Amino acid sequence: MQQRGGGSGLRVAAWVLVPLGLVLALGGIGYFFTNYQGVTVMSQAMEPTYRMGERLVIERIDVGEVRRGDVVLVQVPDRYEGGPVLQRVIGMGGDHVVCDGDRITVNGKPVDEPYVMRGEVNPATGPYDVQVPEGRLFLLGDHRGNSNDSRFFLDEQSGSVAASGVLGRAQRGFGAAAGWVMIGVLGIVLTLVGIGLGIGGYAAGRSARRPLAAVPPWPVV
Repeated sequence: MQQRGGGSGLRVAAWVLVPLGLVLALGGIGYFFTNYQGVTVMSQAMEPTYRMGERLVIERIDVGEVRRGDVVLVQVPDRYEGGPVLQRVIGMGGDHVVCDGDRITVNGKPVDEPYVMRGEVNPATGPYDVQVPEGRLFLLGDHRGNSNDSRFFLDEQSGSVAASGVLGRAQRGFGAAAGWVMIGVLGIVLTLVGIGLGIGGYAAGRSARRPLAAVPPWPVV
């Protein structure tokens, strides 16, 4: 009776762990692949923040989630041969962006830029004074001496790009993405443990139900 009860307990644990594990596995891994993607930095335009060849995690975001200072992966159909590029959001729709050749102000307020590569700014770009159209973004690279950004397209809607072209935002570290992956891995482990317990419970149940072999009577001497 004790063995039968043990087998039943194992099967109950399996019925709990397997569904729970599947939910965690599908939820965690599914969320990761739906909301994150990995990219490789293909230029020096974002140095020293991100160096060429570095692997990054990009979080997919809605247009309304873009903020000034974000480093975004953006696709501009008529620039960069249609390929996605990494650039930093300096101005958003309605912003007044001014540069005197050195310092940048947005809506009259100086922008603190500790991330910028120090050194000579590309001489092909001079001072500018632009109003960013609604629904668009003014983007710059952190390596101002080696970045083909909004400064080179000022005749095209003040150099801005459509906010709808943003594919995602670069993450600082892998914490959030790794957390979802770990949830998925935990789910896989729980599923496997549950399957193992279920097999063990089934085997224990069969063993308990197997009839005992008949014992022949002792011979009479």
